Amino acid sequence: MQLSEIQEKVKKFTQEYDMENPPEHRVLDLVSEIGETAKELLKMSQYGREPLKYRENVLDELGDVMYSLITVANYFNVDLDKSLDKVLEKYERRIRKGGSAGSEND
Repeated sequence: MQLSEIQEKVKKFTQEYDMENPPEHRVLDLVSEIGETAKELLKMSQYGREPLKYRENVLDELGDVMYSLITVANYFNVDLDKSLDKVLEKYERRIRKGGSAGSEND
């Protein structure tokens, strides 16, 4: 399934269940869900005391992050397929220049 299909699925869901919110609320929800994912990762390592051990709960938390991110993208009519392609091209360009994907020198 393409991201555009997933975006349409989320759009229909939010419309059907009257879950459309202003973008600032969507972004706050996204940040909150990322925090919950981080908390789950901490639990997976017993707060850094043990090697990371998979727990099923991370699946739900990542799904929440994805849903929240998609609602932000949908609000601004961002095509996530194009957005992802663009960022991968940027990372590849940076790596080819001898840097890392996270380099700020374009």
